[in-house]
Amino acid sequence: MTDPDWDPEQLLRMSGIYWQSCALHAGVKLDVFTAIGKEHLTEVETAGKIGGNPRGVGMLLNALTAMKLLVKTGGRYGNTPFGLSRLAKNSPDYLGWIILHHHYLMESWARLDRAVKTGRPVRSRSSFSGAKRRESFLMGMYNIATKVAPLVVAAVDLKDSHHLLDLGGGPGTYAIHFCLANPRLRATVYDLPETRPFADRTIQRFGLSGRVEIQAGNHLKDRIRGTYDVVLLSQILHGEGPKDCGKIIRKAVSSLERSGRIIVHEFILNDSMDGPLHSALFSLNMLLGTPSGQSYSESQITDMLAKACVKDIRRIPIETPNHSGIIMGSAS
Repeated sequence: MTDPDWDPEQLLRMSGIYWQSCALHAGVKLDVFTAIGKEHLTEVETAGKIGGNPRGVGMLLNALTAMKLLVKTGGRYGNTPFGLSRLAKNSPDYLGWIILHHHYLMESWARLDRAVKTGRPVRSRSSFSGAKRRESFLMGMYNIATKVAPLVVAAVDLKDSHHLLDLGGGPGTYAIHFCLANPRLRATVYDLPETRPFADRTIQRFGLSGRVEIQAGNHLKDRIRGTYDVVLLSQILHGEGPKDCGKIIRKAVSSLERSGRIIVHEFILNDSMDGPLHSALFSLNMLLGTPSGQSYSESQITDMLAKACVKDIRRIPIETPNHSGIIMGSAS
């Protein structure tokens, strides 16, 4: 009996959707949308700008037009308003960083069967150590966080807080948005030294250099200097196994003032571990790239917090584009 939610055409579309993904990735990696800008160019002109072969460039431009990311008139190609806004690198709303990050992940996803059979990662964390890959990862996280952070900020009241620690905060997007919404709040972004240039640039862009500082360190190996009344763990637990997650949470709690709050923002699975879809797929992404990372369920995160003597643990209602969730509690 055929499942009423599926038909063969849907299945085949899902199987082949990566063709569109690869066309988009190539367009961004080759900077096609930036090269065209506000002009209308032929395939030869576009090929000249990006250093490509006219035949291959023409095929890519036609595919991107069929995907409605470009428009074609009289043999000339132009950006759609959306493409100009989101895919041209000189736009403040550029989303190319996260698209390039997805591109760099594709090689490992093609070997998912191997990871499933062995239970071991097929890419190393050092695969993001190159300048371009590191930039695409960190600024890709910035792309996502600029959409999600305002929703998290709206769901968590920090008007009476004075100092936030954004543990593993990368380019500092969440710290920035919390400070923008709470004028009396200061923030410290704690992350690896190599993230600092990206964080500095982002903090300066928002004019918050006097209120958001950076503390370099490894949140598993190094100590956290100072005390805080709020600690944010946004999307860092999924990179570690349960033992190290417990260690991170205990370290975060130890940096809190009495009755300070800890906020965990994650892709949270339901307690049966089979949804939501993005959280379940993200767990596979952690299988591909980490020895023991995974998405965690609400009960698993709650249990980790309780073991660190966190009290008043509760799920905060929130709806985000990637179905992430918030669990919060207070230090005893």
